[in-house]
Amino acid sequence: MKRYGFIFMGDYLPEHTATFEHGGMRTSIYTVGSFEEAKPVVERLYQEGYGALELCGAFTKEMADTFMEMTNREMAIGYMTHNPVLDPAFNRFFAS
Repeated sequence: MKRYGFIFMGDYLPEHTATFEHGGMRTSIYTVGSFEEAKPVVERLYQEGYGALELCGAFTKEMADTFMEMTNREMAIGYMTHNPVLDPAFNRFFAS
């Protein structure tokens, strides 16, 4: 079974997770409150044989690069971006 992970970073508790299985694919969603909280999650997913990981837009390219090195470039790691023209909308939405 292929394993795919997704990590959301924000005002979340690490115990918030969800897993879906269908058609030979396990998709697991994890939440973390910080980059540091994400590191052991990434390491665990790598050790458990997850082949791909997507990071929410709160992660930077540099953070994704850190995870890439942590997983010996063996895990496909992507991170979300958006068109900069939408920065005001994102800032409004995510403002405290």
